Amino acid sequence: MKFQGKETVFAQGDPAKNVLYIQEGGVKLTVINESGKEAVVAILGPGDFLGEGCLAGQSICMATATAIAPTTVLVIEKSEMIRVLHGEHEFSDRFIAHMLARNIRVEENLIDQLFNSSEKRLARTLLLLARYGAPGLPQKVIPKVSQEMLAEMIGTTRSRVNFFMNKFRKLGFIQYNGEIHVNDSLLSVGLHD
Repeated sequence: MKFQGKETVFAQGDPAKNVLYIQEGGVKLTVINESGKEAVVAILGPGDFLGEGCLAGQSICMATATAIAPTTVLVIEKSEMIRVLHGEHEFSDRFIAHMLARNIRVEENLIDQLFNSSEKRLARTLLLLARYGAPGLPQKVIPKVSQEMLAEMIGTTRSRVNFFMNKFRKLGFIQYNGEIHVNDSLLSVGLHD
């Protein structure tokens, strides 16, 4: 399936019946609580799976998935995914590695949220969006993401994100002119207090 930027892939509360594999583009996962507050819980890109909760018995989608750029996903019905996981060991190994990496990333995000400053959380988020630490080379230019979305992701205000983005630009960690170009030097933000 193909989705345009800002198009909903699936919504929180929809029936959970498929696993999706992102072939190109990107998707943000958001959740909304009872009072209407929205939080961005993940940004996923090519090579990532989503909707895998259906394999663990979730009957409804726990988050809303929205394309953040033109995006192509492979839709795999739950029964087919289970068949492939049992029958194709190479695919099964890849899927398990993905799930373990995602679990580690969720734990790291929680630790980051609990113990790091908003400046370090922003630096880490920009590096993750540029896919530093992921297989292959980093992307250097990250998908279009607003300061509001970055603020939601790291749990601060847009004005704080703006302050740190300007600071990172002045220090040469990023170039920021509509697109964000991440430089390797941004890695140093997490290494110093």
